[in-house]
Amino acid sequence: MGGNGMSAQTDPRHLPEHPDWLWRNPDPKPSYDAIVIGGGGHGIATAYYLAKNHGMTNVAVLEKGWLAGGNMARNTTIIRSNYLWDESAGIYEFALKLWEQLPAELDYDFLFSQRGVLNLAHTLQDVRESTRRVNANRLNGVDAEWLDTDEVAKICPILNVSPDIRYPVLGATFQPRAGIAKHDHVAWAFARAADRLGVDFIQNCEVTGFLKDGARVVGVETSRGPISAGVVGMAAAGHSSVLAERAGFRLPIQSHPLQALVSELYEPVHPTVVMSNHVHVYVSQAHKGELVMGAGVDSYNGYGQRGSFHVIEHQMAAAVELFPIFARAHVLRTWGGIVDVSPDASPIIGQTPVENLYVNCGWGTGGFKATPSAGWTMAHTMATGQPHPLNAPFALERFATGALIDEHGAAAVAH
Repeated sequence: MGGNGMSAQTDPRHLPEHPDWLWRNPDPKPSYDAIVIGGGGHGIATAYYLAKNHGMTNVAVLEKGWLAGGNMARNTTIIRSNYLWDESAGIYEFALKLWEQLPAELDYDFLFSQRGVLNLAHTLQDVRESTRRVNANRLNGVDAEWLDTDEVAKICPILNVSPDIRYPVLGATFQPRAGIAKHDHVAWAFARAADRLGVDFIQNCEVTGFLKDGARVVGVETSRGPISAGVVGMAAAGHSSVLAERAGFRLPIQSHPLQALVSELYEPVHPTVVMSNHVHVYVSQAHKGELVMGAGVDSYNGYGQRGSFHVIEHQMAAAVELFPIFARAHVLRTWGGIVDVSPDASPIIGQTPVENLYVNCGWGTGGFKATPSAGWTMAHTMATGQPHPLNAPFALERFATGALIDEHGAAAVAH
């Protein structure tokens, strides 16, 4: 989940270097060409690309809390595109290519660091799955390598590659172009750029219902009054099913807590990102020096931004086994976010059963790394009424046709 977690540092009211529009609450206009529900990374990116790519500047982003205060402030900042299936590789690789140009385009240094990602293999089945994924990645133009144990040790010397541990490292996949970025800075970068193009950001504005003309959505009811709109998009990670019910339909998703933690600040010792499915932990080191560690989703459904301590216990045990050097590191903070998980662990982007209403949800643990491509394709779909080629396979209809994109467990740890 988040490299810095939720703290005063990620609350824009405590960021004086950011302009007032990040925290003040402008009065909404009575009507917009487009409304995006959700002021997280995907919602902000959607608004930016609506304005930049499609000339739609009369756009409002409605956020029930404060801008980028939800999952965008609670992710572990990992960016990669080494997914197995063609459809997933397409949308995540497009995102990675956008990440590579965004610091210059948005004129904002959000600390994008392409330090690579290792996905460890601990069993013969891991090795077979991993080499299969490397070959699939290469066929899709995604940079990917298979490394043996000695090569893994050269990339990450602090990793325990002894053959005598419970889950010895038999090798790993490596994506050199993958890496991390500072999540809150990414939000401010997109938001500032969207603001310059005329987008309104309206905080403390919860969507409580939808205005309809027959079967067509024509606006939203909010805690600050009704607002009409030409088109409405939902990008409210963790709460998409709640909004869908208010609009009169159901989404095939579940909401789960997802936990992570950071340590106190330490000198830079960890050169890359390491992920392991078998012991189920992933570890990187943030720019300031915190060790960032995450696990899988909690098994129960819920909307609480916290989790179960036993998940953290298992996560820490796994981290210490892989990295004995961290055994005396002190945990600074743990936290949880809320993620939407679809039946095939792939996103849902496109038209809903309600006319004029679009949805972006179901990313599970993959949302942050897809921020640019999610915004790009969602904006295209809202502006044109047609799916972009990259998000066409991720429509709701696949759950009726059976054309699933089952990434659950197919790409090592799903984060």
